[in-house]
Amino acid sequence: MTAVDARLRPAAGPAFPAGFRWGTATAAYQIEGAAAEDGRTPSIWDTFSRTPGKVRNGDTGDIAADHYHRMAEDVALMRDLGVTDYRFSVSWSRVQPTGSGPASQKGLDFYRRLTDELRGAGIRPVATLYHWDLPQELETPSADGPGGWPHRDTAERFAEYAALTAGALGDRVATWTTLNEPWCAAFLGYASGVHAPGRTDPAASLRAAHHFNLAHGLAVRALRAALPASAEVSLTLNLHAVRPLTGSDADRDAARRVDALGNRVFLDPVFHGRLPEDLVADTAALTDWSFVRDGDLETASAPVDSLGINYYSPTVVAAGTHEGPSPWPGAEGHVRFEPAPGPRTAMDWPVDADGLYELLTRLRDELPHVPLVITENGAAYDDYADPSGAVHDPERVAYLHQHLAAVHRALADGVDVRGYFLWSLLDNFEWAYGYGKRFGIVHVDFASQRRTPKDSARWYADVIARGGLPG
Repeated sequence: MTAVDARLRPAAGPAFPAGFRWGTATAAYQIEGAAAEDGRTPSIWDTFSRTPGKVRNGDTGDIAADHYHRMAEDVALMRDLGVTDYRFSVSWSRVQPTGSGPASQKGLDFYRRLTDELRGAGIRPVATLYHWDLPQELETPSADGPGGWPHRDTAERFAEYAALTAGALGDRVATWTTLNEPWCAAFLGYASGVHAPGRTDPAASLRAAHHFNLAHGLAVRALRAALPASAEVSLTLNLHAVRPLTGSDADRDAARRVDALGNRVFLDPVFHGRLPEDLVADTAALTDWSFVRDGDLETASAPVDSLGINYYSPTVVAAGTHEGPSPWPGAEGHVRFEPAPGPRTAMDWPVDADGLYELLTRLRDELPHVPLVITENGAAYDDYADPSGAVHDPERVAYLHQHLAAVHRALADGVDVRGYFLWSLLDNFEWAYGYGKRFGIVHVDFASQRRTPKDSARWYADVIARGGLPG
């Protein structure tokens, strides 16, 4: 596949600003494989995926898309797409196998090779330090008590890891993201238990959320100390476009509760140095928040250069109850989740680009001085190679077109959006869904590891080449 022939074509539809970053994104555990090579030790996702019943079909990330061995091939795919930026995550347990102490030079060498390969292809590396793969040694209980993110020490360890990684790669990587989607890691990992480490302790999930905010602030401080002044430091959140089912007071209160737990639990500490008062009241039966120490919120609110937004679909809620383990601690008896109308992806997620526009304009109003980047947006569909070997995915093309049009509309309405990173470059290990869900614009035959660009890859290459959408 090559995008060269399209590169001089002007946009037939909405054009994006000059300098807009066109990227794609992946995560270490989802694509790298090489789970026990060159000193890498298990992360909580290795342990979780090897636990019977936790991941569909017993799938693990042991091999995944074998990116560790096929990195150069994957960078060449990105070069042919014409992307300007590539967002990848660093495996903590590959770089610092015990979660503390010295770095593994073999682990760092992989990321040195990756970033050198990217730069050689004219692609700007964008590094994420944490995409859910906590070293298992930090999660395992010790004499100090339970481990993992509910344990305050994990935030301190994260800052040390950030300093080590930045010290090794700071001459190659100009943009650093501390955390990816701490909501998922805190509440799916420690409240509902559907993600690693699989714990179901609502109070622990709230401690984890706070320690993610603290870890972010400590890491920002460590990164600023280790990197040149020109480096950009960011945070990526999967903010929820929350809509009440009706205009009733009860439904609006349900939306308020979900907004507090899904959005303001991170936005308020990081950008305003405060806890949401209604969240503290809503969760009073679970915790008194005494784990928040003097100075924590000041640390958490260290200034960042941009905010990453991950968006897939809106959240519709009504007054009611949620059955079973919930990722919404304190809201279980007050909130019922409703299906949004419209077409759905293979994840059974509704397709609604207006939700992205709603989030972007909200952030324009609430954080007017913070540049925004769409760090994940995409869709899973039941893709397959036809007898000729081609992979046709018109639903994904339509999804991407709609969402990029929403980004353009937000730009026209004064939102400072600097870039768009399509999720994902490759079909990969999709967490608890194993290999059954395909988000990539490049099809991966996991038996042979053969890569085949889908129609959506060619479409995206054309968008990049035009600097805007086709007519």
